[in-house]
Amino acid sequence: MAKSGPIRAMLSEGRGRISVGRAEEVAALVLAQPEKFSRLMECLWDRDPGVVNRAAHALERVTRDAMPVFGPILDSWKTSLLGLLPQATENKLRWHLALIVPRLELDRQECRRTAAALRSWLQDGSSIVKTMAMQGLVDLTHQDASLLPEVLDLLRILSRSGTPAMRARGRLLLIKLEAAQDTPKRERPPPRTIKPGSSRASTQRI
Repeated sequence: MAKSGPIRAMLSEGRGRISVGRAEEVAALVLAQPEKFSRLMECLWDRDPGVVNRAAHALERVTRDAMPVFGPILDSWKTSLLGLLPQATENKLRWHLALIVPRLELDRQECRRTAAALRSWLQDGSSIVKTMAMQGLVDLTHQDASLLPEVLDLLRILSRSGTPAMRARGRLLLIKLEAAQDTPKRERPPPRTIKPGSSRASTQRI
């Protein structure tokens, strides 16, 4: 891969491997200059774990704040990101990937592949990794509704038996998912009334 230049230098600054360092500055830079997005992406495969973690932090912020702009560019890295999921060992990389990868445009097989990785992270020693894996699984259901029953079951279990952070996030996610399930019934448009004298007047409602 090409060298990432100034972006990598900025991401190398930090007191520890999980410190934020200048990741927010990098995110602001990429948001202002989208042509630098690929330089940021390359840093996810850097040899320095601190650079990797701060790159993941910046990428999550960029894709959260401006997905309409960066979505197509992010999708061009889909194969690489899906390949990175099972290889990720850094906690901070994992919890950011759990949020980033479901933002990709995924087909059903890719959703299942991502869900398998996120389910395995529910056994991670880090509470935040597990909590973000829960969020990622919920986000995947927006692209693959067939995952919904399993994800709901997981949330019901983890919102009772997980860490405090998992229980709190699980309860919020359950409320949203269960409300979403009811939305079609509540928002169903009113029946159309056939005007008298029309050819279908015998049917009052459609």
